Amino acid sequence: MEYDLVIIGAGPAGLTAAIYAARYKLNTLVIGEQIGGMAAEADEICNFPSHKKIIGIELTKKMREQVENLGVEIINSYVDSIKKIDSQFLVKTNSTEYEAKKIILATGTEKRKLGLKNEDKFLGKGISYCATCDAAFFKNKVVGVVGGSNSALTAALLLSKFANEIYIIYRKNKFFRAEPKWIEEVEKNEKIKSIFNANVIELVGENKLECVKLDNGEKLNVDGLFVEIGSIPSVKLAEELGIELEENHIKVDKKQRTNIEGVFAAGDVTNGPLKQIIVACAQGAIAANSAYEELRTEPQ
Repeated sequence: MEYDLVIIGAGPAGLTAAIYAARYKLNTLVIGEQIGGMAAEADEICNFPSHKKIIGIELTKKMREQVENLGVEIINSYVDSIKKIDSQFLVKTNSTEYEAKKIILATGTEKRKLGLKNEDKFLGKGISYCATCDAAFFKNKVVGVVGGSNSALTAALLLSKFANEIYIIYRKNKFFRAEPKWIEEVEKNEKIKSIFNANVIELVGENKLECVKLDNGEKLNVDGLFVEIGSIPSVKLAEELGIELEENHIKVDKKQRTNIEGVFAAGDVTNGPLKQIIVACAQGAIAANSAYEELRTEPQ
């Protein structure tokens, strides 16, 4: 089936692009491996207009419902490849092929791993990359959080509602990247202890995680370790299309156009300076508008 627009990614950028595309009456399809994207994993969002505070999955659920109410189909699937054939695009999933006149890449990012021995072995057995998903499993336990960004601090604050003791393990001597509000909340939480100038170098245990070793010589007996050390842009499809990257992010202009005609990009996968939900939404809207303007002026 041929579409005017296929959007790859179903996070805030992709879903907002779909809302705008629907209002432009474009025949649109959204394909996303994780509906809601990483935003759906956020425990608490306090800086999105219209909501004093909202859980990530609730916000992205509202976005999804709005897209579906506008008649746009959302497919929960993984895109294997995109090929440009003349002025059209062939989008392949593991089961189906779709043709598109325009593409928006809103593929987001993937959680960065520690790269340590036993990390994969202990996944689901002490190692987690999503506090929102797994915090409740650590009631009355001792856990660690690796990282010093907003995501690490908010993960620790969420865990403090369940665990008895939380260590934040950070490689620098203070929290540089986190917002002052989250730093203040962490510092006044009696359950949370911050360990600076330290890296996790070994994960110890038999059938599950039991202890972590740090490069400062400390050993921490923990039941769980939450890894929040940033993310990696999902640019595999972009690279296969020959899209230009900038510091491993998709390079776009002010209309969210890439260097490949007919391909736009939006959200955290792009080279924009601020990675926030509201920015991703704005970029998704611009990308959809740009795609519409091109389609409107092209011969049918």
